Amino acid sequence: MKRKYQNLFFAFGIAMFAVMLSQLDYREVWDGLKSAGYWFFAVLALWGVLYVLNTAAWYIIIKSGSEEKTKINFFWLYKITVSGFALNYTTPCGLMGGEPYRIMALSPKIGTERASSSVILYAMTHIFTHFIFWLLSIFLYLLTEKLTFFMGVILSLAGAFCVLGLWFFIKGYRKGLAVRLMNFVRHIPGLKKWARGFIDKHKEQLDTVDSQIAALHNQNPKTFVSAVLLELVCRFCSAFEIMFILLVLMDGVSFAQCVLILAFTSLFANLLFFIPLQLGGREGGFIMSTAGLALSAGAGIFVALIVRVRELVWTAIGLLLINLEKKRS
Repeated sequence: MKRKYQNLFFAFGIAMFAVMLSQLDYREVWDGLKSAGYWFFAVLALWGVLYVLNTAAWYIIIKSGSEEKTKINFFWLYKITVSGFALNYTTPCGLMGGEPYRIMALSPKIGTERASSSVILYAMTHIFTHFIFWLLSIFLYLLTEKLTFFMGVILSLAGAFCVLGLWFFIKGYRKGLAVRLMNFVRHIPGLKKWARGFIDKHKEQLDTVDSQIAALHNQNPKTFVSAVLLELVCRFCSAFEIMFILLVLMDGVSFAQCVLILAFTSLFANLLFFIPLQLGGREGGFIMSTAGLALSAGAGIFVALIVRVRELVWTAIGLLLINLEKKRS
């Protein structure tokens, strides 16, 4: 990647990281960290492992993209993965930050079109797995919790949303998604002119990316299933973060409850994807989901605080890795 682009990503990340820091009540953060104790370090270590699963899913997608042997160092890809997620944390609409960075970092090694198709396919798989996770969590709620009329309505709406999302991505896997996404962007006010020019200029490349996405899905079902399973395992394992935090406040918290808290919080937060850094959305989701499981609002606030601090730490690590990669190159 060119140095000026690395500088741009790094500067943007630092600016948004500063915004994240400005939203914190430092006394509250310090009190929360003292209460969490060593469990906070367990949470940080857990995400170090979860990023390995994310990297492995992307790695097998890259490897399946060509019959030629692609030499990609897994540790290098891990650094790019962490940095990409750090940029996603700091970017409104999420994927508008980390995915371009991943494409530009990977392009010198495997070419722009293959890099684009692998990054888009991984992003699709990452989001697709969220819909599967949310849908499975609905069934988990029905099996473990008492259903009320209000929750029945909420679960029905959430289930319909998940089925619609799964249908959309399955269709995108079969026929590609790059052209469809750009056609959607073409109808957004303020981006119409840019999107039309981009499509006209890069129509051939977009068609090539779509054909590669479809080929990866249709010709390599094992790769698709493996990537989805790795991401799904990552979703369920990330519920341990909530369990570690709640163990500070109470005994006997169940893993099923932690999965449900994570599922409904992430669903609520992703519905507010347009909010920069998901400020307020994630916190509100934790409070509502814990209250819905008969846990105190204080528990939701505490979980949201520790999760926000964890995001800050890993965002800082990701931005540091961008800077180190810039110096190395």
